[in-house]
Amino acid sequence: MIAQEMYQLGASRSCIRELFEYGLRQAAVVGKENVYDFSLGNPSIPAPEEVRQAFSQLIAREDSLSVHGYTPAPGSMEARSAVAADLNKRFGADIRAENLFLTCGAAPALISVIRALAVEGAEIMAVAPFFPEYRPFVESSGAKFTVVPADTQTFQIPVAEVEKRLTAHTQAIIVNSPNNPSGAIYSPENLLALGEVLTRRGAEYGHPIYIIADEPYRELVYDGTEVPFIPNLYPNTVVCYSWSKSLSLPGERIGYVCVPDQAADSKALYAAVAGAARALGHVCAPSMQQLVAGLCAAVRPDLAAYDENRKTLYEALTSYGYRCVRPQGAFYLFVQAPGGDAQAFSNHAREKNLLIVPGGDFGCPDFFRASTCVSHDMILKSLPIFKELIQAYK
Repeated sequence: MIAQEMYQLGASRSCIRELFEYGLRQAAVVGKENVYDFSLGNPSIPAPEEVRQAFSQLIAREDSLSVHGYTPAPGSMEARSAVAADLNKRFGADIRAENLFLTCGAAPALISVIRALAVEGAEIMAVAPFFPEYRPFVESSGAKFTVVPADTQTFQIPVAEVEKRLTAHTQAIIVNSPNNPSGAIYSPENLLALGEVLTRRGAEYGHPIYIIADEPYRELVYDGTEVPFIPNLYPNTVVCYSWSKSLSLPGERIGYVCVPDQAADSKALYAAVAGAARALGHVCAPSMQQLVAGLCAAVRPDLAAYDENRKTLYEALTSYGYRCVRPQGAFYLFVQAPGGDAQAFSNHAREKNLLIVPGGDFGCPDFFRASTCVSHDMILKSLPIFKELIQAYK
């Protein structure tokens, strides 16, 4: 009487969540200050002051029914218009409110787009390292999940490897930049090369191959690096976004799908996204969060704390002998595990209450992820353990 596919998804634990929950249990035993938890990508800086003011203003000044009532299924026109105006100002895009469908965060945005493209025999591709939930998102839609192996020297998209795996059934490739877990930002040249291959092979197959741009970390960038707005480089791009990371609002679950007019079959695709959201029970995204997102569409985070953490951990680990590509964005380090087995290394670290995520579920089993959205003091206290661990392999 139970759907086994859903049972397996519910019964099998995410390695990230398992580590996080282990850390909570261990903190009760040895004290929170003695557990060095780098597992979860949970923002550790407060939401910007403009966000607090927006919430306060809406509660104090607006009618309760308008703040908490239903909006149209695609979202408040006021909020969508504000987001479109911000995108157009920043990227010289030509986005209309009608191109945006507000969602309960990036995950429902991705799932809705994947479901919209999941025709019979569909294949959806992702480049390692990738967010582990892509696999259940794709496979639960009935599509095949195709993995492109990582370029572990640069963590850019290995375009030749993508082309080898394209078939007439390929509907889309998920592109996550800045990347979780590597922190890499795909260069314009890299994305243009990918777009050329997708255009050429799509013409051969007689149908477009979309890029699904997963962009919850778009605003988390360092050293003056710019994140390309992919629809400006490749027309058949659908953008999925969340304010969880940029405005430190992960628990509020607010994001969007953007289907630009220049994307092939854009009106039909948008309608299919809306249909997928309907089938999944997304009547409308949380109304108050929509209004806050509209009021704060142009607000950017203060990244000073994340940047300090990034530099401190990267410089310390590389000085000890760890190999890691310097992250340009997001709030993670993706580090090659000494000995080449990240699961074994993570298990060894856990014995010392150092919690790092092995990269197997990200498609890179010889790397581990360490979140830098943690307290700076915890990073400093953990460094002797990182040093001790690598010295055991020398």
